[in-house]
Amino acid sequence: MGQDAGCYGNMEVKTPALDQLARDGTRFRYAFCTSASCSASRSVILSGLQNHATGHYGHAHAEHHFSTFSSVQSLPVILTRHGYRTARIGKYHLAPEAVYHFDTALPSNAWNPVGMANEAKAFIADKSKPFFLYFCTLTPHRSGGAIAGHPLKPNPFGNHIAYPEIKDVKYDETKLTVPPYLPDSPACRAELAQYYQAISRTDAGLARLVEILKETGQYDNTVILFGSDNGPPWPGAKTTLYEPGMRLPLVVRSPDQTKRGVVSDAMISWVDFTPTILDIAGVKEVMAPPLLKGDPEGGPNSQTSPKKKPLVKYQFHGRSFLPTLNGDKPPGWDVVYASHQFHEIQMYYPMRVIRTDRYKLILNIAHQLPYPFASDLYASATWQAFLKSGGSLYGKRRLADYTYRPRYELYDLQNDPEELVDLADKPAHKKIFDEFAEKLKSYQQRTRDPWFSKYEYE
Repeated sequence: MGQDAGCYGNMEVKTPALDQLARDGTRFRYAFCTSASCSASRSVILSGLQNHATGHYGHAHAEHHFSTFSSVQSLPVILTRHGYRTARIGKYHLAPEAVYHFDTALPSNAWNPVGMANEAKAFIADKSKPFFLYFCTLTPHRSGGAIAGHPLKPNPFGNHIAYPEIKDVKYDETKLTVPPYLPDSPACRAELAQYYQAISRTDAGLARLVEILKETGQYDNTVILFGSDNGPPWPGAKTTLYEPGMRLPLVVRSPDQTKRGVVSDAMISWVDFTPTILDIAGVKEVMAPPLLKGDPEGGPNSQTSPKKKPLVKYQFHGRSFLPTLNGDKPPGWDVVYASHQFHEIQMYYPMRVIRTDRYKLILNIAHQLPYPFASDLYASATWQAFLKSGGSLYGKRRLADYTYRPRYELYDLQNDPEELVDLADKPAHKKIFDEFAEKLKSYQQRTRDPWFSKYEYE
């Protein structure tokens, strides 16, 4: 899901619960995943580390088989150590389970967000200890099935199955505004209507979750963070680090806020989730065995022979964004970094990004290769209809530019928000390019990026 909600200015999609959460909390305008791929992004959310440092480069399931180093200290494990009850419900998509262990895995149908909330009620109502609930719907991910009454298929948004708990919001595809990164075609409009319906289902789940928090007397001592793992499931968004793929919703409601209905311009990265939630929980310092030279894993800390190693302060790549919750923008909240390696196993295309409020520099490490397609995006009705049309423009981007990319791409987002004019080799922007390229390289070195070696031999 991208920033497709009423509180983000899209008045065509109905999201009353999220809009109310924003009125009662803080909406972040500049919030970014680091990897625009489901499993990899979730590893960042629950570890506070870029996945280039944890080994979780792509999908965990099936033949993809990516997995996090056992040395990583994850959010649920740390919270359990500090007296929290932890539970997950819905989509998980992480490995190994021991690293991302929750006390409870609640049963659910992740395509039914309202049903998920009802399944979580007993866990929420238990006041024996404070709780952390990781609530992950599959809506609006792609699924299977056909668009009812429409010749185009597949419709992968799961709306073809009705649930009595959900009162569906239907959208007229002919009246929707197609985002500029997508082609304005009947196929795309049909899928866009289904995507919006799935978002409204997600919103209904949020509404029921808030209702349950109030029914159980937990609302006024619970912090709610609403976000998504990557951008909308179309070529041009998901799996790319262009804006539609990485700029995502983040709405936070805390009972401790002194201001409500806040819009923050602080730039937030998904590596900040774990440090922020630990800050909320009062966990000020995480201790773990240090990483020593020769340890078998390249993670940030190693648990090899822990009795022989003194514990040291564990280091995250992110930090708590609580100081920005009331709308403040302290110094330093003006840049984010992204790091994407894979989606599916065949999709090797490592990218690194530095982004400020105006400029974005993308490093395409494997720029010699054509850009790879995720199987579900390639099979989408939108993409297949585009291929059959024989067109050269997908949205506003040339197909050739989407498929074949230079080593560096530099965009002035203030004057070119759709990232169509690459300034990387323009003499007028050499100073900006040099500054950003150096900062990106330094960040890669600082965060133990294995791809850093490419600077030395290419």
